[in-house]
Amino acid sequence: MKLVIIFGPHAVGKMTVGQELSKITDLKLFHNHMTIDIVYELFENSPEEKSRLINLFRNEIFEAFSGSEEYGMIFTYMWAFDSQNDWDYIDYVEELFASKGADVYFVELEADYDLRIERNKTENRLLNKPSKRDLEKSEEIFRGLESKYRLNSHDGEITKANYIRINNTNLSPQETAIIIKNKFLL
Repeated sequence: MKLVIIFGPHAVGKMTVGQELSKITDLKLFHNHMTIDIVYELFENSPEEKSRLINLFRNEIFEAFSGSEEYGMIFTYMWAFDSQNDWDYIDYVEELFASKGADVYFVELEADYDLRIERNKTENRLLNKPSKRDLEKSEEIFRGLESKYRLNSHDGEITKANYIRINNTNLSPQETAIIIKNKFLL
């Protein structure tokens, strides 16, 4: 079993790189909006309930998948490095999979801010993430969270053995996926 966690800020290409990586490996993609968008509109005015349900769905999926006979999973996540809750969550996911014998890999993506603003509007993103289709609201959330949290690590902050940081500003999703596949022999 393998778990590849792809993380980085908004519109850096986590899902799109994950899609490409799943095409060239036997890994299944579980991008973060697969659970977010289930409850997004239903609980628009209840953020605590929305968060509880997203975590419940993810945890149940992780528990079931980590005990399965599948080759592995790609999980995408926007990790706020200045939030202890996010560090704890990543540790929880890593420990769950590792406790069942999985190899866990960490892929941090970074890209220029202005490019990510443009990527926030791409057809693939809007097709796969219904909550991003209101472009004005999506960009407002993007800018707000960007100013509130630190969404890329500092050099040397992540000390995991199976870790790579990729600036994909000038790389296609396919090129980025190949780098990941080759780095970790997936």
